[in-house]
Amino acid sequence: MRIAVFGANGPTGRPLTGQALDAGHQVAAVSRQPDSFPLRHDRLEVVGADVLDPAAVDTAVAQRDAVLSTLGVTAGKQPIFTYSRGVANIVAAMKRHRVRRLAVVSSSGVDPHPYSDGGFLFNRVLMPYVTRVLGKTMYDDMRRMEALVRASDLDWTIVRPSGLYHLPSVTDYTLVEGHADGRFTARVDLAASMLAMLHDDRCARTTVSVITTDSNPTLFQWIRREALAKR
Repeated sequence: MRIAVFGANGPTGRPLTGQALDAGHQVAAVSRQPDSFPLRHDRLEVVGADVLDPAAVDTAVAQRDAVLSTLGVTAGKQPIFTYSRGVANIVAAMKRHRVRRLAVVSSSGVDPHPYSDGGFLFNRVLMPYVTRVLGKTMYDDMRRMEALVRASDLDWTIVRPSGLYHLPSVTDYTLVEGHADGRFTARVDLAASMLAMLHDDRCARTTVSVITTDSNPTLFQWIRREALAKR
């Protein structure tokens, strides 16, 4: 397939691009910083484009078979519109060019549930602080993005991972419709699940959750490796 990956230079977009190339796809890796994109391949086109620029998005989407969005923004209290406005541009371009298949990364924090293994600290303290205070504007914009995607007539899938972290290789991850009772998702598993969806019509027009059940970090390991590393 001819795939456009938005957010390709991010921590999920890079493994997604690599896995897509390994699977034999032709990939357009869309990034605001194309010169820093680390991968090279004869089936890879690195496209410099800002997702907030409708004309640039239109060019990136043209002649593709599917679009995968791994857009990511650092959580903060400032207003965030990248998810909703960026995906609005993607959806509009897909309609113009008659591209049907879309998968977008959202987050389990959009619709938070207590986790059976979360405990008091995670369920009652950390998760409410992240979703209602620290990341409120980010999750609000993800909700706007999800509503926009659902309102389209595309063959869409909204993918909600939990706390993202690094693993070197894909595991036997779990993919379920709706909410999944798991606190962590390896980025390589998220990437693998998105590629698998391209060939699975059961995921079309649904919201799914992806969780990793092997080699998960503890909460404090995750905070040290992931949350604090972003500062």
